[in-house]
Amino acid sequence: MKTVLMASEDTGASAVLGFAPLSHGLLAPAGPVAQAQQDYLLSIIGWMLVVMVPLFIALPIIVWRYRLGKQAAYRPNWASSKSLELVIWGIPVVVTTILGVNLWRRTAALDPYRPLASAASAIEPALEIEAIGLDWKWLFIYPKEGVASLNELVVPKGRALRVHLTSGTVLQSFMIPRLGGQVYAMPGMVSRIHLQADQLGTFQGRNTQYNGDGFAGQSFAVQVVPQDAFHQWVNSVGSDQTVLDHATLANLERRGVVRERRHYARVVGDPFQDMVKGVMAGRDASHREQR
Repeated sequence: MKTVLMASEDTGASAVLGFAPLSHGLLAPAGPVAQAQQDYLLSIIGWMLVVMVPLFIALPIIVWRYRLGKQAAYRPNWASSKSLELVIWGIPVVVTTILGVNLWRRTAALDPYRPLASAASAIEPALEIEAIGLDWKWLFIYPKEGVASLNELVVPKGRALRVHLTSGTVLQSFMIPRLGGQVYAMPGMVSRIHLQADQLGTFQGRNTQYNGDGFAGQSFAVQVVPQDAFHQWVNSVGSDQTVLDHATLANLERRGVVRERRHYARVVGDPFQDMVKGVMAGRDASHREQR
């Protein structure tokens, strides 16, 4: 079907970092969550260098002084040094304490269930999205807009996202590296993640939990577009004739990799809750017969 989107891959980070693969991951954040995760990673590296740099400097000095150079005084009765013990044990204790406190603070701040601070002051509320992981594809439903898409997630730039997750099969993992976070989609349960995209472009999202033969092909495109373009996309999808009904959903539940992106102009009923209730009622989508 026709859409109004012509988003292209953001390659700015590739030029800066010098390696194209890095432009798809945490080292090229495109949202506040991924940026916070990168800052946390760099802070860990910085504090670890406090211990590692002196170690790598002192090691060759000690080897030369006490072994190769044979310049050190011979002290057979030497037992200990309080100042040296203080340095050896004190610095790691301080660094470990700081890392522990920082981990506790960052874990609370980056709780995927916690709404983003930007969402509280935004003019528009967070965009509600329902994501269903299947074998081996992703179905995204926009309940308020009344449309859905397969293997493509279109979101407006700068608007907070509230993504509800479930699985119609086995345990899966939802992750968009450049937006940050990783949350499991579990059969019969609903999990949640809050994200936001601050850069235009096409990013990659995927399932990072191995779930069978088609695991390698279970990825989806994340298109970040201006707010006006997002509304145009919704209107464009809504003008089509395709419908996400029970028959369509049953067809999608069959195991298989779908390479193309599909759009559904109308959503019949509540497929997301139907999927959750169906699994809770004992339906095991992972063992459905291939047809």
